[in-house]
Amino acid sequence: MDTGVTQTEGDIGRITIAPEVLVTTARLTALAVPGVVRLVAPPGVGRLFNSDGVRIQVADDRVRVKICVMTEPGVNLLGIGRKIRNEVTRALENMVGVEVEVVDVHIEDVAFS
Repeated sequence: MDTGVTQTEGDIGRITIAPEVLVTTARLTALAVPGVVRLVAPPGVGRLFNSDGVRIQVADDRVRVKICVMTEPGVNLLGIGRKIRNEVTRALENMVGVEVEVVDVHIEDVAFS
């Protein structure tokens, strides 16, 4: 992760947003989408380190997001992926004020009981 997203505002100072704020915003937004059961760590090394399913990269004040989710059975997977992508983009751009370059959604599993 980078040190943060920085936005300058004239001569009165600078606002720096910590990457953790972006991760929390993306996580809570994805979890609020109907049909998402939980976030899951991506396959590989992330699972060994108990990753929370959200990865943020910041470069040149632009954000790249990767989200891995588990969904409820019976939901339209393409539809829920698009909804997550749209909602996370909206939240980061409107609530945090950062430019989102890409939101990649990975549906890792379906939660059958």
